[in-house]
Amino acid sequence: MEYSSNTTYPTPQEFALAHAGTDVRPRLNAFLALDGRLAQFVGQSKEPMLTQMRIAWWRDQLRKPVADRPKGDPILDDLSSSWSGENIALIALIDGWEALLAEPPLPETAALDFANGRAACFAALAKLCGKQASAGRAFLHGQYWALADLAVRVSEEDERRVIVSQCNALEPKLQPLPHSLRALSILGKLGERSLSKSGRSLVQSRSDILLVMRLGLFGR
Repeated sequence: MEYSSNTTYPTPQEFALAHAGTDVRPRLNAFLALDGRLAQFVGQSKEPMLTQMRIAWWRDQLRKPVADRPKGDPILDDLSSSWSGENIALIALIDGWEALLAEPPLPETAALDFANGRAACFAALAKLCGKQASAGRAFLHGQYWALADLAVRVSEEDERRVIVSQCNALEPKLQPLPHSLRALSILGKLGERSLSKSGRSLVQSRSDILLVMRLGLFGR
């Protein structure tokens, strides 16, 4: 699996950021930047021990009070300023990425740990933006996006089938999120559509673009 890092994201993430409101965008950007950095570690891992050390560094920093963290890493600085109080979700994201370092074939538990880590950040973002009542629905959007994105990235068809099958354990249908969280709706709904079509690319047709435009305008 190869993901971009820093502020360059795959197309679904770009669409989400483009439609994010002013309250959501900096927090979503910081989360996606960390997600991209971790993806880079895991996707380019040739020495698992070194990769685990890099991942552990992030976990250690996010466990510290903001005042005790080193300054200078733009991603860590952004997380410190915009994710205060929700570090547990970010650590769940880190743990989920670390689970993907398991020896192939990818265990079912690893895929679920990964999905739940990303989903925890969706729920946390909803809370940070004052939408606590929508956190559970946001969590489910994160699960669908994470499983779909992972299914696209794995190289083995058997692994892909296992990952796609995980959606059967999720709620049968995504519930709408508030308009202010439409960026999360875009990722979740693209993921839901991808999983319904055996894990194909999240954005590959005109209908996918129209879905993004509709969600961006109306949030549902």
